[in-house]
Order: sequence, then C-alpha cells, then structure tokens
Amino acid sequence: MTVIDAELDASGLNCPLPILKAKKALAGLQGGQSLRVIATDPDSVKDFETFSRQLGHTLLEARKENGRFYFLLRKREG
Repeated sequence: MTVIDAELDASGLNCPLPILKAKKALAGLQGGQSLRVIATDPDSVKDFETFSRQLGHTLLEARKENGRFYFLLRKREG
C-alpha cells in the first residue's frame, strides 16, 4: 500500500484546472512522495495520463468510483 502524502480535491473543476492544481500540489512535495487527486471531469483520465508521462511522474492508480475519478501520482525523483 502506498502512503498518500497529500490529497487534492478537484471535484467540480474542468480541464485544465485539475491538472494545474495537481502541478502546484506536486511542486510542494519531495521526490518520491505521492499525491491523490479526486476529480469529476471525465476528461481528467486522459489528462492525468498525459501529464504524468510528459513530466515524468508515475501514475500509480487511476480509477472511477461513484462518479468520481481517483488518481494517485508519485512525484519524480530529482
């Protein structure tokens, strides 16, 4: 089980706000720490896949539950 170091609730926000808020939250974390993001925008699934791939963060989890999307990101080292 991964320790969640920070959580961001971006429910009700549409693209690109969940990504922008996640980027800001990750900036406050150390490399290797994790951030859980909760979103309601269906486009956020593709957005977080692209975001993590382009910036080198690891997308540990992406799931949908009760109309919400949950993402678990591990900040890249360095």
